[in-house]
Amino acid sequence: MVFEEPLPDHVYSPIEKMMIWIGVGAFTFMALSLIFAHDTMWDQTLRPIIWDPVVKDAGVAGDAGYTPQNTLIYTISMVMCVVILQAIFRKWNLPCDETMTLALIAWVSLAPVLRVLEDADFFSSTMDVYFISPIIHLHLAGWLILVASVSYIVTQRFAHGSSDHVEEARRTLLIGCLSLLLFFHWYWLYQPAYLEHEGVSFDLARLSLIPAFTTLILVIIYTRKWQAIPRGMLAFAASAIVLGVGHLAQFAMTPWAQESGRVIEGLTLWPIVIVIGIPALVCAILYSMGRNDAHHLSLTPYKAGVIPPMYSLKEWEHDPMRWENHPVEMLSNKALLAHPMVLGMVFGQLCDGLATMMGIDVFGYGEKHPVSNAVIQYGGSLNEMIGISWGEGAWLFALIKALLIGLIVWMFVQMRVEHRQQHFRLLVVLAVLIVGLAPGLRDIGRLTLGV
Repeated sequence: MVFEEPLPDHVYSPIEKMMIWIGVGAFTFMALSLIFAHDTMWDQTLRPIIWDPVVKDAGVAGDAGYTPQNTLIYTISMVMCVVILQAIFRKWNLPCDETMTLALIAWVSLAPVLRVLEDADFFSSTMDVYFISPIIHLHLAGWLILVASVSYIVTQRFAHGSSDHVEEARRTLLIGCLSLLLFFHWYWLYQPAYLEHEGVSFDLARLSLIPAFTTLILVIIYTRKWQAIPRGMLAFAASAIVLGVGHLAQFAMTPWAQESGRVIEGLTLWPIVIVIGIPALVCAILYSMGRNDAHHLSLTPYKAGVIPPMYSLKEWEHDPMRWENHPVEMLSNKALLAHPMVLGMVFGQLCDGLATMMGIDVFGYGEKHPVSNAVIQYGGSLNEMIGISWGEGAWLFALIKALLIGLIVWMFVQMRVEHRQQHFRLLVVLAVLIVGLAPGLRDIGRLTLGV
């Protein structure tokens, strides 16, 4: 049987072309509608469905719920972005290895840090909308593109070579340029907020600039073998997280007044043991199961779950016996258990499920997403049927999350992808992280600080 060779990485598939044209068409239609039919497109469609919930969420009341309409729009938009961006990133030959995965996990983790600061009413009323979903993801995407572009451009002259002189030039350029970006990040987002809280000392918050810049420098130093883009992305995101955590520590020590009138009674640390500790333990077990095979596979020219570039997926799956002794088949299943993609998904989804259960069943918070809320309401119905008086039924949401991520991991480690599909796999993982890790970390931040 003769099989077609895989398409070259720089060539778009028919589906990718269709999705790109649909995206271009949708953007053009929306732009023209805003110009020629502004009342219909904005006042009757986008504003009540998209913008008003964002503004309400950023207001004094906060926590505006999602609707079926905007949930559907966000889901479709995310799917289209995954398909379109993976094709573009593949054509541009952007990195999609473990280093890029770690960098993207850091950026996803930055979002809840900033979101919890918004929950704590740190930012001014004119800045709040930048930290409300989905605006916060677009906002951080802008910073990510800026950081990645700067990291690539300033090191392009020294892209090749591994001598100490070349590395010193790369390191100096990255530290200098990213330090300027980090300072601008603080000056634009944080510094104006200090004026909003009279009588509050922000000495600790300002001092957090020191460990933030130190983190940036250390990450650059210890990622010598990384490509410039993930290297710069991880360094900036990690330092921005340290900066944000410093401001959260300031709030824990000297709470400022809440717009909602909520009184902060102190830190509640014990939920961290459950919400962070259990997912961390599960990830540690998975990593121990897969690290040996991951190490052995790293000694070969192959990547976990990725078939050699000269073969198509149909050809690979047509004769399994032919490849049973190939390193990809022998080592991938367990090696993927130790991969940051799998560990990030597992940690994020378990964290989200446990944080939601603790927040609703123990601390009396509510659920914003209609689908999640329906699951929780059904869990409450089960409580009544069984005779359980504890909680509102969010335990069912946590259980479904655990079962779902177990199924996803099983499918993920069994799945094989072509060389040209690596970016697609990475962006699917990124989407899972955005809807799991980000809300999970935000929830535990709110539970700990009581906001």
